[in-house]
Amino acid sequence: MYEFTIIVPVYNEEENLERVEKELLAYTKVASKRTKILFVNDGSKDKSESLIQLICSRNEACSYISFKENRGLSAAIKAGFDVVETTLLGYIDSDLQTAPEDFNLLLEKIGPYDLVTGVRSNRKDTFVKNMSSKIANGIRRAFTHDGMDDTGCPLKVIKTEYAKRIPMFKGLHRFLPAMILLQNGKVLQVTVQHFPRVAGTAKFGVWNRLIGPLMDCFAYLWMKKKYINYEIKSKG
Repeated sequence: MYEFTIIVPVYNEEENLERVEKELLAYTKVASKRTKILFVNDGSKDKSESLIQLICSRNEACSYISFKENRGLSAAIKAGFDVVETTLLGYIDSDLQTAPEDFNLLLEKIGPYDLVTGVRSNRKDTFVKNMSSKIANGIRRAFTHDGMDDTGCPLKVIKTEYAKRIPMFKGLHRFLPAMILLQNGKVLQVTVQHFPRVAGTAKFGVWNRLIGPLMDCFAYLWMKKKYINYEIKSKG
């Protein structure tokens, strides 16, 4: 019985998918919990969908859902949350700039926590990308007070019951720790490895990493004010 599902959003990553298959399946053999993989094809316009179908046809641990059209990273993550059935879920980008084996570091800590997120050490990105991400993280911390140093790290483990209660909107993938805190959950960050992109192209520019997150912060503050949180004491 599977205990952990890794969600892999995919948008025009045909050059990376062979490597994704190899590395994620290698991870399932050393994973600390029995692991399955869920690809979410976000309306790719290249050969990603056919490659994902091929991967899933030859690997029992793999499955997929595919959007009719591109809806964005937050929608892909939300769709993954909606269909996952295991008690724990994870998230990793298909560019594999983080290492699947580092999921074991996060799973080791998840016990008393409801979300464990990676913090990328010695980032292998361009100066502009690093600086814009650093500024964006500072802005988010100022708005959310979540205490997280790297909310954009694409390596996370979440208890599924908490993930399914997140009311996602566009851009909210940047606020996952804050959304767990709104549920009175506990979050932790753990240092993980980071690598340069070896194939494909980045899907986000300076606007997405800096101006976009600033605008999303105001949406988060509105939702925080309206957020409904409850705990059932008993039922009959």
